[in-house]
Amino acid sequence: MPAVSLTSALRAEYQQLFDSCQINPQAMPTIEKMVGRMLQNEARYRSVGEPLGVPWYVVAVIHAMEASLDFSCHLHNGDPLTARTVQVPAGRPRTGQPPFTWEASASDALQLDRYPQWTDWSLPGILFKWEGYNGWGYRRHHPEVKSPYLWAATRHYTRGKYVADGTWSATAVSKQIGAAALLRRLAEKGAVDAPPFTTEPDLAAAVQASGPALRYNTRGVTPGGLALQRYLNTFPGIFLREDGVLGEKTSNACRQVFGRYLSGDPREGRA
Repeated sequence: MPAVSLTSALRAEYQQLFDSCQINPQAMPTIEKMVGRMLQNEARYRSVGEPLGVPWYVVAVIHAMEASLDFSCHLHNGDPLTARTVQVPAGRPRTGQPPFTWEASASDALQLDRYPQWTDWSLPGILFKWEGYNGWGYRRHHPEVKSPYLWAATRHYTRGKYVADGTWSATAVSKQIGAAALLRRLAEKGAVDAPPFTTEPDLAAAVQASGPALRYNTRGVTPGGLALQRYLNTFPGIFLREDGVLGEKTSNACRQVFGRYLSGDPREGRA
């Protein structure tokens, strides 16, 4: 089959999916724990990624997907650092003697998959690189299912997965947290460089209709709050958790977009 390339249409698809990505509430506690560990270890991820020109959060998400954030395992596939890898790719790193440091092995894994040669660190570029690593089977043979490697634990994935190489199940459900879900939560916490976003007129209309009810409120869900957050998330550099609670982060985003805080914000009038 011809190779999959990052066309303008595929770029738009990735961007639209990420823009509209909502994390499943039941997965949020696990995601919060994982993202917290990534942020705690940002320096280690930077020490490996920066010399190769790879953003630290890209390394962190690969670590989550391939090794469950375990620093005693190879970044390639989760095999223990006490020996060369056994699973595919086997026999890595080819140089040096075990036990390997996590940093040396992680650098080898990124170079093996040609990450230093990849220069497109836009949101679509990152998602394309990750999906390609896991394989194009979903896109080529089961396009009705978005790859769980990216979208598991979000509204874009419900069921269907490869349970073994070449073995498809329409009813199996991935238990893994998808890479895009982790990236989205990192973005909501301000840890990811801003990708370009596009506005959605229907969201703007929903926000306008809810206008009088949209006040600063940290104690519960505000009517129309979810629509406001979805709308604000379409602007560059804004990553809000879409939960309908209109607290400080949502108010900050309102000031960025509209030039003022939410009504009722204690800072209102002092801006």
